[in-house]
Amino acid sequence: MAYDLLLKNGTVVDPSQEVHDVRDVAIADGKIAAVEAGIDEGSAREVVDAAGLIVMPGLVDLHVHVFWGASHYGIDPDYGNVAKGVTTALDAGSSGARTFLAFRRYVLERSETRLYALLNISAMGMLSPKIGELEDLRWADVEDAVEIGRSNSDFILGIKARLGVAQAADNDVDALKRAIEAAEALGTMVMIHVGGTNTPLVGLTSMLRHGDVVTHSYHGNPHGVLDESGRVIDGIREARQRGVVFDIGHGAGSFSFATAEKALADDFAPGCISSDLHVYNIEGPVFDQLTTMTKFLHLGMSLDDVVRLSTQAPATTMGLSESLGTLKVGAAADATVVSLDEGRFTLTDSLGVSVEARSSLTHVRTIRDGRIYRPWTSLTPSAFTAR
Repeated sequence: MAYDLLLKNGTVVDPSQEVHDVRDVAIADGKIAAVEAGIDEGSAREVVDAAGLIVMPGLVDLHVHVFWGASHYGIDPDYGNVAKGVTTALDAGSSGARTFLAFRRYVLERSETRLYALLNISAMGMLSPKIGELEDLRWADVEDAVEIGRSNSDFILGIKARLGVAQAADNDVDALKRAIEAAEALGTMVMIHVGGTNTPLVGLTSMLRHGDVVTHSYHGNPHGVLDESGRVIDGIREARQRGVVFDIGHGAGSFSFATAEKALADDFAPGCISSDLHVYNIEGPVFDQLTTMTKFLHLGMSLDDVVRLSTQAPATTMGLSESLGTLKVGAAADATVVSLDEGRFTLTDSLGVSVEARSSLTHVRTIRDGRIYRPWTSLTPSAFTAR
């Protein structure tokens, strides 16, 4: 047998290769071995008939919270990710320098979802809903963050700073300075949580560098990407031109249909689509990454663009696009199989506004490192040691 697994007759949507066509996807030794039409079924040990379905690269979610049992936001990493089509996810600051080693040992190294992390500039991470982790800047210890980041660079891809008043009081600018200092020492990106900040967003983005990320970009609260007339602020557009990535980070309180509609109408599409999945939104309004993607289909974005912003784009932002977010031959054999269902589907944003969509992306199957994810016969975590 030449292949371990063959996904047969599906419509392959892989923006990294500008492919949108019926193709077969062959997998061998945990890698994509071929993407072409008419591959012989007899050449594979296992064949999945994907006729009428969409086969896309394994979804990459740029913003989740999976430090279960420690962070008040934390969910089980696999239930909301690999079980729902997300093969790779980035935890966005659940842990800091004083909590990361537990996060690594008990979550990151044991998950069947391929996980990476942004280290919170606050050494405590996101522990309590009652205490903002940057209210006291003594927690924002650059030296500690750099030490942990350097010694755990196989998992840590950057620094996270939550800059809302609830998290940082009036320390947002000073906290961001420290986050950037740590990131520069590590040679990594910074992601900032915005919405309800003390400083207007344009002032914070002016500090960011090429490749840094603004999450919650369409939050619909004060100090956002839009001015009072509903147009994108010039300084925000300039930040994007400099290479700052504007990510969705839907979350429980950070996505507005109205803001998204105005931003898209003003030619300000997101740089990535992410869910910000956590314990407070997994039962709605977020549910999962595919539901978040469905919302952007409803907003008029093409399927190819929605897939790109949930695969190739976040993989590029994370510096992992050679092996993830793509079905190129030789890449990690991650794929997500979905149906595009027609009907009437209620979708709700973080402000409680509901719309009726006419189509929905529905999870069918996940392939992670060349293996079909079957939780009822789940592989042990050691089977997924390859990053």
